[in-house]
Formats: sequence, structure tokens, C-alpha cells
Amino acid sequence: METASIPTEDPTSPRVLLTVEDAAKALSIGRTTMYALIKAGHIATVQIGQLRRVPTTALAAYVQQLTTQQSAA
Repeated sequence: METASIPTEDPTSPRVLLTVEDAAKALSIGRTTMYALIKAGHIATVQIGQLRRVPTTALAAYVQQLTTQQSAA
């Protein structure tokens, strides 16, 4: 009988979901500012049980939006 293999965490692989605090660090902003951006709907989040997480794709989309808006101005 074959046993199921549990994948080990690869420390070099990028995370797909970040805590709100880690997402704020990634954008070099404060935690309060990050929560304000989330509340205003500028950055999408997902909820897993009681945990709120920020997809790295949402951060990239927000930065792209900022870049586009500022280059158009």
C-alpha cells in the first residue's frame, strides 16, 4: 500500500497569499494604511475561515493601477 506524500514547504517558492501586515511591508506602507486601502476596495482580499489574506496578484494589480493612473496624469 502506497502512503500519501505530504509536500514539504520550499523556502524559495514565493507565497501566493500574504497576511495584511506582510502585504503592507511588501508595499512599504503602514498597517493602518493597508487596512484603509482594503476597506476602500482598492486591494482585494480573501478570507479563509477567520483569517484575512491578500493575494500577491492583488498587490501587483494595485501597483499596476497606480502606475497607469500616474503615467496618464
